[in-house]
Amino acid sequence: MGETRATENETTAKGADRGYTITRMYDAPRELVWKALTEPDQFANWFGEPGTRWENLTMDVRPGGSWSGTMIVPDGREIPWAGSYIEVVEPERLVIAVADQVVLGEEYEAMTITLTGQGGKTELVLSQSGGHLSDEQYEQAREGTSTFLDRIAELVERR
Repeated sequence: MGETRATENETTAKGADRGYTITRMYDAPRELVWKALTEPDQFANWFGEPGTRWENLTMDVRPGGSWSGTMIVPDGREIPWAGSYIEVVEPERLVIAVADQVVLGEEYEAMTITLTGQGGKTELVLSQSGGHLSDEQYEQAREGTSTFLDRIAELVERR
């Protein structure tokens, strides 16, 4: 996975806009990374720990469109997820309202993903914010998201 982890920059902010930002560099074209983020069959391969399955995963990737599904983690727990697409600029920017319904209920966090092509490589910058989580929950989310982003590298860099 080469440079993927070498350019990691992770921060956590405080206050109403608290959240985190993660930066990754992938050795893959921007279009491949975009597809990993927006196509259900690819999304299901990286969003979750190894051994995770998805049921009823739908993604209507357009402004105002929605996504939802049930993540089934290896221990058998089911985690319902839902959200909507606030902004979609293919293949460079996604702003998604996202909720782990077990943790957030009806509240949503904003996840902003920016992809910048650099030759045959892609820089991904992902920020999650909203202030609905405790500092501890943001740290757990950051750690989980960091792992997910590593899994995107495995998906796109082997193509």
